[in-house]
Amino acid sequence: MLVEAIQFATEMHKGQVRKYTGEAYITHPVAVADLVEEYMDANGYSEDEIMDAMTIAVLHDTVEDTEATEEDIFQMYGADIASGVWFLTKCPDYVGNRRIRKKICEERLARAPQIIKIIKTFDMYHNSLTLERDDPKFYKVFMVETASLLSAMNTTEIFPNYPEKLMEIYYFDRVE
Repeated sequence: MLVEAIQFATEMHKGQVRKYTGEAYITHPVAVADLVEEYMDANGYSEDEIMDAMTIAVLHDTVEDTEATEEDIFQMYGADIASGVWFLTKCPDYVGNRRIRKKICEERLARAPQIIKIIKTFDMYHNSLTLERDDPKFYKVFMVETASLLSAMNTTEIFPNYPEKLMEIYYFDRVE
């Protein structure tokens, strides 16, 4: 199922590039899947749980950023994978401004299964890497939002270098 999900996500994201790097967009969901696999393998998850999580990670932006629908994911991969993708799909813009949408997503993810929380944590982490380097001003906003989300999901211990990253934002910026 993972190979098919990679093929599907690659086709759906065809022609899309990452904002700051210009890399093919598919590199992001694949990188998230790799981070999830490494974490889950090191923390005793079963092979089936890891494969499902990697499949969800690879597909996590398809409904949000492509023509794929939740129904497509359900028909191709079943309810568990579709449910995981749903938890990770942003609220549409018509729901409200950025703050309202983030709050709704945060509340939904706080109730998500642990595997979904792990995927979202590594999604945020992977996004933070390019933001820190290429858009330092937005990176600060992003990390404040990330801190709130990680706290709601109770996954702060999973995010690599989390305490140091927040110290940079909360302490060093106020000293300047």
